[in-house]
Amino acid sequence: MRATTRRTRTIALAAVILAVPTALAGCSATKTGDTGSSGDSGGTLKIGLVTKTDSNPYFVSMRDAATKEAKAEGAELIAKAGTADGDNDSQVTAVENLIASGVKAILITPNDSKAIVPTLKAAQAKGIFVAALDTQTDGNQGVDATWATDNTKAGEEQGAYVKAALGGTAPVLAMLDLQPGVSVGDQRHAGFLTGIGLTDDSPEIAGKQDTSGDQAKGQTAMENLLQKNDAINAVYTINEPAAIGAYTALKNAGKDTTTVLGSIDGGCTGVTAVKDGKIAATVMQFPSKMAVEGVKAAVAFAKDGTKPTVPASGYIDTGVQLITDKPLGGLESQDTTWGLQNCWGTAS
Repeated sequence: MRATTRRTRTIALAAVILAVPTALAGCSATKTGDTGSSGDSGGTLKIGLVTKTDSNPYFVSMRDAATKEAKAEGAELIAKAGTADGDNDSQVTAVENLIASGVKAILITPNDSKAIVPTLKAAQAKGIFVAALDTQTDGNQGVDATWATDNTKAGEEQGAYVKAALGGTAPVLAMLDLQPGVSVGDQRHAGFLTGIGLTDDSPEIAGKQDTSGDQAKGQTAMENLLQKNDAINAVYTINEPAAIGAYTALKNAGKDTTTVLGSIDGGCTGVTAVKDGKIAATVMQFPSKMAVEGVKAAVAFAKDGTKPTVPASGYIDTGVQLITDKPLGGLESQDTTWGLQNCWGTAS
């Protein structure tokens, strides 16, 4: 009995020893499968969004749309923003923090189209999908795709409307620009001049001043230009906050009813300003569409490395629409009723 028991124990012990490597291998395989980086099946896909600011309703609507789409796709959106429109350093810090947090994709509206490029290239070098929204980078460098308004076309539509609204009257033009180094501002400025039929050297231009797209700066810029030339009868504005600031200055000077003021954005506040007669016309763009398409592309990239096909223009056009309650011949437009149904942000 004792000998039989010893042999039985010996056989059982050998079986246990032989089984241990198999069991350990199984544990190791399970653990490896459970641990994944962002975008892998074992972890939640993280997508970063860096907007120019977190206060402008345009970028708030973009963030909200991106957050909603990411949730629908089962991803996590990490939203960050620059401290002010034009501040590159804060966006660099935001991108670096997103890289450190393990995002699989970064969507950004660049504050400085050129200065941000090295930081975005560093993200790409780590295998991160990078896309620009609203604003192209310099030479489309550092990004895998861009979703944006055709800002040249938006400027052209604003310029064509201002020209038509003046009728046969020669323009005495004030230009309220963005700031140097941002492609959006350069494209809208150039497009407007094409639309109105002028060049940067045209004597019809009474003056130009940067506003950073800010309402208070827009008012100050308009006041300064009116002091230099009170015959101004046409105003180009980079966006609706600058336009509303310009309107305040024009009204204070008693020139609001004799000056054609155009703009670009399509925010609900701006469309309401068109409805109220403060802005003659605005050109609507669609930031929510940019955000949704960017998130969808990020998810596709995380799944199988797919990247969107980018047209020769360097960006995927998300469209524009002229909004006015005073349509003019030859210019396709929608009224403010349509505009308020399709605008972004909330009317103030």
